[in-house]
Order: sequence, then structure tokens, then C-alpha cells
Amino acid sequence: MSARAEPFFSASRPPRATDIRMTLSTSPSLLARRVAPALAVLAAAALSACAGLPGTPAQHPALLTPPAASTASTSPANWPRTQAWDRWGDAQLRSLITTALAQQPALQAVQARLGQAAAAVDSTRANSGLTVNASVDLTEQRFTENGMIPKPLAGSTAWNNTAQFSGSWEWDLFGRQSAQLASALGQQRAAQAEAQAARNLLAANVAGAYVGLARGVALKALSAESLKQREAVMTLVRQRIAAGLDTTVELRQAEALIAQSRTELAAADEQIARSRHALAELTGQAPHALDALSPQLAASTAQALPASLPVDLLGRRADLVAQRWRVEAATQDVAVARAQFYPNINIVGFAGLSSLGLNTLLDTGSLSAGIGPALRLPVFEGGRLRANLGARNAEVDAAIAGYNGTLLRALREVADEVSSLQAVEQQQVHQADALRASEQAFELAVKRYQAGLGNFLIVLNADTQVLAQRRATAELKARHLTAEASLSRALGGGFAADAPEAAQAAQASSAAEQPRV
Repeated sequence: MSARAEPFFSASRPPRATDIRMTLSTSPSLLARRVAPALAVLAAAALSACAGLPGTPAQHPALLTPPAASTASTSPANWPRTQAWDRWGDAQLRSLITTALAQQPALQAVQARLGQAAAAVDSTRANSGLTVNASVDLTEQRFTENGMIPKPLAGSTAWNNTAQFSGSWEWDLFGRQSAQLASALGQQRAAQAEAQAARNLLAANVAGAYVGLARGVALKALSAESLKQREAVMTLVRQRIAAGLDTTVELRQAEALIAQSRTELAAADEQIARSRHALAELTGQAPHALDALSPQLAASTAQALPASLPVDLLGRRADLVAQRWRVEAATQDVAVARAQFYPNINIVGFAGLSSLGLNTLLDTGSLSAGIGPALRLPVFEGGRLRANLGARNAEVDAAIAGYNGTLLRALREVADEVSSLQAVEQQQVHQADALRASEQAFELAVKRYQAGLGNFLIVLNADTQVLAQRRATAELKARHLTAEASLSRALGGGFAADAPEAAQAAQASSAAEQPRV
């Protein structure tokens, strides 16, 4: 027997009898002639039992659509489809990211949840298939003398034996099983997107920690350079004191500058150690595994911000894709909850052997077989089904709110990082001029002091200015690299995954129409 039905019902209203178009092709066997009328009776009973289903679908909020921004463009572009840290060309950083993706326990936990989602899909798919069981029961039984069993069995002891295969298949007349599978697939795809989001976040965090470590190394180098510079000034002060041109006041001032530089060196060592420990944790290593790592900011070349960004890049943000799949899965869960109001129709069959006594179990006369439909119909559930449907509709609202919130946060993060990059690029231009001027001023101040044309206070001020400008230059370089990494993370890191069709339709529809369940 084969059966085909199309279409049974839409997601927006209960089925009607006119929606059922069924074609039964039966063999001339007596078994098929008996099953077909039974199926027709059950189908009629199923339709007559649908009166309790709420006929009006719940209305849900609309999914927000990303607005066109001044920084967006529909023209194709390669930037930043790849991660910023890949464009820097730093082999050490790439190795650290690879290690982190392989060893970080938090990411391994995400992968485990992805495995759970895949197993849930397999389990749901298995539930919709044919179920076959085999059983063998051999029971030595004494039959009661005061029951319905007649003599000579009454009061005697005999073996009651059954060996059979049984099978059942549920007819998915109202789409409950297909909706369950679609929900499980949506959850699995959401888990896949979330795993990619976790990988992208981990890589961005490693890149940020790496830049932070490089910043600390650069500031330590500046402090060491400043110490040498101040020691040279100290030598000059001693020479002037020996010549009677200066006093111990200038000597103590020079000594204070040297002590300050040594304090800065000790502080830089502390910051570098803590940065190495944080980077080791991110990469899943012991705290002192990276004690020899001393990256340089010069090794990571910052990229200029392009004049425009393609609008499709935001669609590559993995957590946004995951939220769209969550909306799709929640919508399918509503369809499952609505299908609970309808009856379940199963085709059940069995074939085997049954006998009293072991000596006759394998005789042909012990053959037992049967097949037929079974109906399970909810009649009175005390409001449980309606409460379950209400809960599933609330989950759709929560999923839509989660998607909209993620979209707004994504737009804000992208806008923040674009603004930061634009501001840092302008600051770097002016900072280069400031550094050049401060270095020239320091050289002139030292020459004038050496020639006796200026006092030591001018040298001190110039020294303070040049150190501050060098530090500001290093800080801006680190900020530019960090903002690049943050922008790549905000744009999703190039994650390419198609959104579910239902969620895409919901983006373009009003709140009254999408998602319609």
C-alpha cells in the first residue's frame, strides 16, 4: 500500500476536508482491502477531531532589517572579508591562533554542544522512520481453575510461548514529524554558526592580547631608550658641574629622571608578564609557556580603512546567522505544538509464532500475523496543549527579540570600530608631526645646554615631551591594530552561511505576516 497527500494544511489555519487528496494503490489481497477502509475511517475521525485547535495564529514582532549606512557600499570589495590578523602577515600570531583553536577548552566545549545538536537531528530523523522490534517470550505458566480458561488447560501448567516481529510507522498526516526535524536542523545550524562565532571571537581575543603584549614590549623599549638618553644627559651634567657651570640641583634632577626610567622599566616588565600569562591562557597553554615571546608592533602592519564597506559583510556575522536559525527553529516548534491538537495515525503490524507448549512452537499452525491502523486522539488535556502552544509562541517572540538585539549590537559595534579607525588614522598623521617636532626640540635643547646657552629646565621639559610623544605613537599603533581586529570580529570574520528562507522572508515582511505560524 502507498499513500500520498497534498496539501493537508497550511501553517496559518486548521485543515479542511477539501484539503485532503489521497490516492491508495492496493493489491488484491484481503489484508489491503481491510486496511484501506480502516484508514478512511481514521482520516475522517482525525478531521472531525480538529475543532479544538485555535484557528487564529499568534502575531509576532517583525525581524529588523539592517539599514543602509554611510559607511556601507554595494560595490564588491575584498576588505575585510578576511580577518585583520591574516592581513598583518605575522607568522607568530598565526601560530598562536592555530594553537588556541586547537587547545582552548572553551572552544572544545562549544564543539561538544555542536555534536549534541547533530545527535539530536539524527534522533529526530530516526523517530520518523519505520520501527521494527523482535521479541521472544517463553513462559511456563499455571492457568487458573477459576478463570475464563476452560479445561483441560484450567488448573494445569504449560509453556506459553511467543516469538514475533512487530513494526509500526506513524503517518505524518499533519506535519508534526517534519516540523520536529526542521526545528532540530535549525538548532544544529544555529550551533554551527555559534561555533564559528566562538572561533572568530577567540581568534580576535588572541590577536588583541598579542597586540597588547607587543605594546608592552614597545613601551619597555622606549623606557630603555629613555634611560640611555637620560644617562647621557647625566654625563653632560657631571661635566658641567666639574667645570663649575652647574650645581648639585641639576645633578639631583638628572638622577630623579634616571630613577623614573628604571621604575617605568620595572612596570613594563610586570605588564609584559601579565600579558604573556593572559595570552597563554587564551591559547590553552601553561602560564610560563610564552615567557620568551616578545612580539614587535613593527612586525604587524596596520591597514588603512577603505572608503566603503560592502553591505553584505554584516550578513557574514556568525552570531547574527545563529539568531536567524534560532527564529526558524522556534517557528517550527510552534508548528509541532499546533500538530499536537491533531490525532496520531500509526500503521501497526506483527508476524510471528505463538503456541502452548514448546513442541508446537515451530509448527506452521502457530503462525500469527496482523496489520492495521491505530488512532491516538487528544480529547481532554486540561489546557496542557494550549499552554504548550502559548509557550512555543513566546519562544518565537524571544528568538525574534534576540535576533533584533544582536543586529542592533552588531550595527553599533561596526559603527564604533569604523569611527575608531577613522579617528586613529587622523591622530597618527598629527602624531607623526608632533613626534618629529619634539625630537628636534630635544636635540636643540641639549645642544644649547651643552653650549651654555640654555638651562637644564629646558632640557628636562624637552626630554619629558619626547618620551610622551614616543609613547603616544606606540599607543596609536597598537590602537589601530586592535581596532582592525575588533572590526573583523564585529563583521563576523567572513563567515559564509545562507540564512534560512523563512527568516529571510521575515526580514522583508511586516509584523502581521512574519513569522506566520
